[in-house]
Amino acid sequence: MTFSRPGPRRIRIRKRRVAAILVVVAALAGAVGYRSLASSPSPVEALPGTVWPVHGQAALRIGDARVQAGPNQHPAPIASVAKVMTAYVVLRDHPLRPREEGPTITLTQKDVADADRRRGRDESVVSVAAGEQVTELQALQALLLPSANNIAAVLARWDAGSTQRFVARMNDTARSLDMTRTRYTDPSGYDDATVSTAADQLRIVELAMRVPVFARIVATASATLPVAGTVHNTNALLGRDGFVGVKTGSDDAAGGCFAFRAVRAVDGTRTTITGVVLGQPGRDRIAAGLAAAAALVDRVAAGDPTTPLRRRS
Repeated sequence: MTFSRPGPRRIRIRKRRVAAILVVVAALAGAVGYRSLASSPSPVEALPGTVWPVHGQAALRIGDARVQAGPNQHPAPIASVAKVMTAYVVLRDHPLRPREEGPTITLTQKDVADADRRRGRDESVVSVAAGEQVTELQALQALLLPSANNIAAVLARWDAGSTQRFVARMNDTARSLDMTRTRYTDPSGYDDATVSTAADQLRIVELAMRVPVFARIVATASATLPVAGTVHNTNALLGRDGFVGVKTGSDDAAGGCFAFRAVRAVDGTRTTITGVVLGQPGRDRIAAGLAAAAALVDRVAAGDPTTPLRRRS
């Protein structure tokens, strides 16, 4: 069998055609941009608008389908949901194997003063003492269960040497994950300038849940710390209706926020539902975020978004 080499003209024509195709593809990619991941429908069917919370914003992944985002995706304060990124960066830099406690962190009088200052501003903190020693695991438990802002600062300095350098690592990680509408300004999320979208946060939530130690911590109802004693998970849905994590968040600017994972039957098949709700209004903002997530999961599991939700106790 012989092959004939195409003449120069044919080569030029093919190159022009390939170049034209690449230009079209690039133009389409630029036009689609962020929406290609944040709001694309799953291969089967897009979720109807009635599934999404009336207020704020939300994003979901149902099983292995593509991420779907509700309306109103815009950068907004995310409160303590930011601690998902904090924990992920710490565990990436200082990995823990199952049953490992990790290195010991010694707290100082400055840490005590910082906790007192934050408590005076009504921030979420855990009590600490000068000279107290906590393991990396215990610090992460304090960060993720009672949502201690003071421990977020402790972990940031321990990991990167300063809060500023740690925040830079958070933002570098966000950029590497194409979280284009996210900006971290602090490791706890207390700063209203720490903003993101539900779709962006879903990226880091899914990545963090692949880390066994992180997934185990957020699935824990309580933990014991050396000075603070027993602390409890702010996720009141944990262990109910299939919820297995992940992280609550709330303040005046952010409203009620909740990054969550639940395992429910969808069309008769056991399915993992991972999502984020932000900006939920209510007098009890944590409860508002939890309720919005529970309603969202109920609608997805019901398969009929027009079916009224059952009353929840």
